[in-house]
Formats: sequence, C-alpha cells, structure tokens
Amino acid sequence: MKKNKFLKTIKVEDAIGKIIPHDITCIIPGKVKCVAFKKGYIIRKQDINKLKSLGKEHIYVFGIPNDCYHEDEAAHLFQTLAGKNIKTTEPSEGKVQFIAACDGLLNMDKKTIDKINAIENIVFTTMHSNIPVRKNDKIAGIRIIPLIISKKSVNKVMKIAAKSPLTVAPFRKIKVGLIITGEEVASGRIKDGFKPVIEKKLKKFGCKINEFRIIGDNEEKLKNEILSLAEKGCEFIMLTGGMSVDPDDITKTAIRKSGVKIVSYGVPILPGNMFMVGYLKNIPVFGVPACALFFEITALDLFLPFVFSNTQITKKDIVSRGYGSFCRHCEICVFPRCGLGKC
Repeated sequence: MKKNKFLKTIKVEDAIGKIIPHDITCIIPGKVKCVAFKKGYIIRKQDINKLKSLGKEHIYVFGIPNDCYHEDEAAHLFQTLAGKNIKTTEPSEGKVQFIAACDGLLNMDKKTIDKINAIENIVFTTMHSNIPVRKNDKIAGIRIIPLIISKKSVNKVMKIAAKSPLTVAPFRKIKVGLIITGEEVASGRIKDGFKPVIEKKLKKFGCKINEFRIIGDNEEKLKNEILSLAEKGCEFIMLTGGMSVDPDDITKTAIRKSGVKIVSYGVPILPGNMFMVGYLKNIPVFGVPACALFFEITALDLFLPFVFSNTQITKKDIVSRGYGSFCRHCEICVFPRCGLGKC
C-alpha cells in the first residue's frame, strides 16, 4: 500500500483509548480465521498483550480525508453490484461476497469485471459464467486492498458497473417431451436405455418427462411426432440417437423437416460432437447423440441449464465452448465444479 499522509503509526502501548480504524484478524493455520478486534473498537489496557500476541507492535491511526472512503464504506457501496437473484454478505475488512439467491444459471459480464480489476486497489474475483449454481452458493467477491480508497476510484467502479455484471437466471419447471429413436428399440429387439438417463438429468432441475414416445427410423413419423409434442404444450423437446452421419441415422433430418431452426449441428465438445441444438419457434429442440448413454457428462449437460433458465442458446455460445470442453473423464466426476465447458 502506498504511504498515506493521513495515516499515523503508533506503538500499541500508546494506543489505549484509541479507536481501531480497521478489523484486526486472528489466524491459527488450519483451525481459525476470525476478527479479533472490529473496526471502531476502543483499545483498553488489557488488550495490549492480545494485540502483541497477534504480532501488532504498532497499529494504524488515521483520519479519513473528504475525498476518500474507509474500506468498509466502499465495500458497502459495492453491494449494489449484485444483480438479479444475487444477495451479498455484509462488508468486512473491505470485502463483500456475492451469493446466489436461487438455483439457476450464473451469468458474468467478463468485460466489465476486467475493467473493474484494472482500477488500482480494487480486486473482483468471480466464478465462470454460464454455469449452474445452487441457492446460497458463493459466486464472487470484491475487496478493497488498502484501508482507505479514493472516492474517484469507487465512482469509476460504479460507473463501469451501472448495469450489474452478475446475475442468476432462475431455473423453471417446464413440460418436457422425449422421443427415443431407432428401429432396434421400437421393434423391441433391444431395451431402451435413454429414458432413465434423461430422467436422472431432468430431476436435477426439478422436472420430469411429461410426454414420451418411441419411434422407429421413419423421418415422416419423427417429424410429425415433434410437431405433435409441440401442440401438446411441450416447452422442451429432446430426440435421442440417430445423430451420426450413417445413412440409417435420420433423426437430424427429421428435426430439420419439422421446421426447427437449427442453431448448430455439431459442437466443439467431447464427448458429444454430434449434438444438435435448434428452436421450433420458441421451443428448444435437442438432438442427443448416443454417447450420452455411455458417458456421465456430455454436451447435453452443458446446455440443459440454458433451457431450464430460459436462456437462448446462440451460435456464439456453442463456438466458445471449443476452448475448455475436452472432458478428462476423471475417476471421480465433480462436474460442474471442474473446468469442463468453462470459457
């Protein structure tokens, strides 16, 4: 921290009756991190030994100039950076943390966050954008580095972040339609394995399969069934299998023929390259490749949160996933608390 002309250092023995201008922290490695003396505390004679045990032979005493804020005053102003469905902690030691107020899709404006971090003496740390979070998850924190900071710097932050860089789009319960494709399943030669996989994934969002169909490899029937599910009020439609380039894999063709506007067929994500995303008017339609039967996490899992938070999936969202969407197939999967799909 730069030397401040308003900051005065005195011996703790001379500090009796003085007011502590900032929190003094007690840290016992691996055991305790707490505030030993709060800002505003008046030092007493019996506090001297404790202060020394915390390594404080001297303490700061200063007056705050008119053009500056105390760290906690500035942090209090920064609570307003919280956007929709985000709450904050109370300022402490110049720091405020941001917390998800509901289950949903986290959105961060990286450009705004970068601009704030370019301002001297302020640090803003966040999670990645476009990831699912649960209610009460801590998602970001902002901190003032020195004990006092210029009002000019604070005003810069407030101007840059006039529109909050942090929001959570809440998950919603919607009606889901699932079509299992493949002649081998429709004929009963093999048992469908997709339905329980999809049910498990939907349960995480508080949803279920409302309309279920098994259709053989017939483009016309598949097309008509997509339209039928839309007419029945399905707000999200998934078709499984038949997404490769093999001649018998006609699911992707049927999706197109139903009038779905394709955002992308093929995504830069492994596993799940043959994934398809499109919209039938405002209804998201997914073509899910067979790999979702064999792998715990695929491209499907990266885009389900978009659907349940009513967030439009764009070509940019898909293209940007090429950086960071190569799954390592860890022995113990911790998705989404890993790097997969983070950009």
